[in-house]
Amino acid sequence: MKRSELFFSFLLVPLDYLMIVLAGVTAFYLRYSDFFKALRPVTFNLKFNAYLNIVLLLAIFWLIIFAMAGLYAIQSARKLVKEVYRVILACSTGLMLIVILIFVRRELFDSRFIVLAAWILAIVYVSLARIIIRSAQRILLAHGIGTKKVVIVGASKTSDILVGSFSADKSLGFEVVKRVHDFELATAQELEEFLRLNEADEIIQADQNLSKAEILRLYDFADEHHLTFKYVADLLGTKVLKTELTEFAGLPIMEVKKTPLDGWGRIIKRIFDLVVSLILIIILSPILVLTAIAIKLDSRGPIFFSRRDDDAPLYRVGQSGKLFRYFKFRSMRDRSDSMRYKELADLNIRAGGPLVKIKDDPRVTRIGRFIRRFSIDELPELFLVFVGRMSLVGPRPHLPEEVAKYERHHKKVLTLKPGITGLAQISGRSDLSFEEEVKLDTYYIENWSFLFDLTILLRTPLAVLKGRKAE
Repeated sequence: MKRSELFFSFLLVPLDYLMIVLAGVTAFYLRYSDFFKALRPVTFNLKFNAYLNIVLLLAIFWLIIFAMAGLYAIQSARKLVKEVYRVILACSTGLMLIVILIFVRRELFDSRFIVLAAWILAIVYVSLARIIIRSAQRILLAHGIGTKKVVIVGASKTSDILVGSFSADKSLGFEVVKRVHDFELATAQELEEFLRLNEADEIIQADQNLSKAEILRLYDFADEHHLTFKYVADLLGTKVLKTELTEFAGLPIMEVKKTPLDGWGRIIKRIFDLVVSLILIIILSPILVLTAIAIKLDSRGPIFFSRRDDDAPLYRVGQSGKLFRYFKFRSMRDRSDSMRYKELADLNIRAGGPLVKIKDDPRVTRIGRFIRRFSIDELPELFLVFVGRMSLVGPRPHLPEEVAKYERHHKKVLTLKPGITGLAQISGRSDLSFEEEVKLDTYYIENWSFLFDLTILLRTPLAVLKGRKAE
């Protein structure tokens, strides 16, 4: 999901609200204009301030109706005619809401003219605003801003139509960066080499003649490389959890949804992360300061663990396999990190997997053992959540050398931003095997909901109080 799509979809909410209020205000002043007073004198006394308060409240209910009508569903290729039709339908439903309120409370409005004028003006204003927004979006797409880079797989006529349509109409928002005719093993290797040097956002399987083995290989390839997978309808019979139907050039295209956390779910989660992380930083600031002082007094070295033993910056692997600068409170002796791979390698309790966990780790300081037990060492991650590198809830971030050892199915956990806490952390913390963690994180990714996040967050303090092994 491109950021431009999220931005324009988010922009529609305050814009619609403004247009609805503007329609109500315009209707009020039209009724009190000399022209309409000459046609029909005003026989009622309606104060503007009281009227405006009612309009501001009703506009919120109209937005709810708009959402129920699907006007905020994030979709880059929605037809404008269908969108205007939904605006008319939603505004008409909103009108019925006002009519019902007038019936129940006669004093709400004394002018049928204002009600009808506001309804018509709302349709006009909201439609014009959306036409402007969609036009701006298409202009940006035509200039390559927000365009999705796609790989087309197939040698059929359907593939030719898609390639031709995407090339001829840039406003569709797709740029074909690569086309392959099959997906044999050699082709997969060729495409992998291509992706090392070039960017791609989506892969579209558009050939009905591909074998089932090729289709499944293609799906796994897209999943492994964090590409959105789309296919011509009725071609994929397995491994599909949730799909969304769109249409290009008269062809039905199905998109496989990796997680419900997309579109508005992603926006809601980011806003929640931003607000809650800021609140927690403020509330926990005394603990952060005291911990920093304690670390400095307890042992030599920096307060934060942010660099490797060779002074190289410390990175963790984030969403879609992208690296980000990472730091947390230092809980070990300074410049002892690399010992896990050398002197202490025999003490690894997770041998055989990608992660390294040292039992009774001799590198841990006195303060370090305490802050590890109650996860205080990870509190600085709240700043990473605030700036958008991490999330409050999600799979834990791992080191690049650990991710390099992932098997193909392990890479599913890189679908989302890493989190401070997660389903695995409240289900067993360090006592779980890596495979068990991956299974729990995969379940979270495929079944995300805002309520799920809240449940995990509320259960986290109890998991922390139970403590963890301070490896």
